[in-house]
Parts: sequence; C-alpha cells; structure tokens
Amino acid sequence: MTSKPQLCFIGVGNMGNPMAENLLKAGFPMTVFDLNKDKAQNLISLGAKWSPSIAEGVANAQVIMTSLPGPIQVEDVMFSQSGVLEHIKPGATIIDTSTSSVELAQRLFRTAVSKNAYYLEAPVTNAVDFAALGRLSIFVGGAEDCFKRHQSIFEVIGEKIFYVGPAGNGATIKLLTNLLWFVSAAAIGEGLMLGAKAGIPLDTVWAAIKSSAGNSWVAEHDVPSIFAGHYDSSFSLALCCKDLNLINEIAKQQGYSLTMGALAQSLFADAMAKYGESAGELHVARLLEERVGLLLRPPIGIPLTTPDSKNHLK
Repeated sequence: MTSKPQLCFIGVGNMGNPMAENLLKAGFPMTVFDLNKDKAQNLISLGAKWSPSIAEGVANAQVIMTSLPGPIQVEDVMFSQSGVLEHIKPGATIIDTSTSSVELAQRLFRTAVSKNAYYLEAPVTNAVDFAALGRLSIFVGGAEDCFKRHQSIFEVIGEKIFYVGPAGNGATIKLLTNLLWFVSAAAIGEGLMLGAKAGIPLDTVWAAIKSSAGNSWVAEHDVPSIFAGHYDSSFSLALCCKDLNLINEIAKQQGYSLTMGALAQSLFADAMAKYGESAGELHVARLLEERVGLLLRPPIGIPLTTPDSKNHLK
C-alpha cells in the first residue's frame, strides 16, 4: 500500500477545518497552522501536530494545503518572507482550496515551477455542511499529471471533482458558479415576497419554488436561513462582495461587462454598507423586507411594525 503524504494544512476556519478533519480521519499525517490556534484544537485532538509557524509546517511537508479568505491572504501566506514559497522543498505540492483570482493562480503556478515544486488550485463549493460530509465540488487547475497524483486527497474532501485545465481555470469556474449563487440569492427574496404579499403560506411558496423551473441551490439550501432570520451567518457579506469584485474583474479582463454581475455587486454592497461586513449573505433579502415592511417568516410573514418584529431585527 502506498503511504499517504505528509500534509501541512494552513487555515483551519469554517471550510478548512472540516476538510482537514476528514483528511485526518482518512489517515493522512498532518501538521496544522492558523493565526488562531483555538480553531485547530479539534484537529490536534485527532492527532494533528501544531506548527508555530508556516515555515516550520512547510519544511517537512510533501503537500501544503491552504484554505484562506481570499487573494490578499493567499498572496501573504504564499509570497511573504515567512511564507510557503520561501520554505517549500523541491518536489512538494501546493493545493490551494481558497477562492482566489485568475492572475494569482497563474502566478503561483509559475513561481512553484521555479522552485521545482508543484501547484494546484482547487477552489471548493457547496458550503460548510457539505465540507463536513466530504461532499464538496472541487475545481482543479494545474498540470494534469499532478492532479492525478493527488486524487486520493480530493476524493476524501470532495464528491464531484473536476479537472478544468491550466491554473486560473479553477478560479474562473468557481467564480462563475458563485455569480449564479449570488444572483439567485439576490432574487430569492423577491419570489418569496410576491407569494407572501398575496397571502400564500410561505412554506407553500417555498415548496412550489423547489418543484419548479425556478429551483436553485439557494432555494434548496438557503431559504431556511431567511425564515429563521439569521440570513446564513456562515458566509459573510464581505466574502460575497470580495467574490463579486473578482467575478466582474474576470469579465473586464475578457473584454466585456456583466449585467447581472454588476447588479448583484451593487445589491450586496448596499447590504454590507447597511448591515456590516460580518452579516450573513442573505441580508440582500433583508433589504427587500425592510423596503416592503414585511419579514419573510412563516406562515405568512411578520409586519415590521408589530411589537413581535423587534425580536427579528437584532
């Protein structure tokens, strides 16, 4: 039996932690690093070794995996003097699962090659709950032979794994899927509101949407967070706005502009300005609720003017 490679996992927050946990449970030896050691305690209890620095974690790793908030953090972790590329050993592979930019993925690929190392971009989708289940969809860009060598890693953390070609294509695929997600998130409240204002029970409206051509990931997965009033706190408006900026930048680089992408970016920016960077993704629906004066809460909504509504406005 081929031995499993030594991993160094950098960034064990909402998405990185369940991926790292599944790899540990599958028998991959692992060192972990995060700016907040508390986030790694469950992994340490499962046998991961804590590294006090990126440099020490990378020094003996055959595969370095990262799960970071965005391009700014990826660039710092990879290119700083204490970062991955200064300390990676020849023959090692970087697998970056972050949602990053096309340009940065391509630059990382070139720099890794110059260090006699390998780089795969592998952005993931399907949210935190699917990360815990090992059912992520993964879009892998880079050299195909390198992808094939590391399929055993992807098979632990993902259910649907796509090799999409050269570095940069993974970021493009991930971001175009996020475009469709965010457009759906911006629109779902409007569909629910039309039903609620007609006096149709919201559970019936939701069931009808899911049984129609209007169904989507957002309809299947995210509507309960609107009904609960927390608006999907697992994914912040700041992350939405970061991704939408990257999405529109791809189109700009390709020589055109996105109509729905620009509109979604504007709506999410309005929501972030009103509710804050850490507020949940579906606060774009909250904007509509406040404009109409009706909270989308089963069975038929709660008017904002009622005393009970104060509990839903925190």
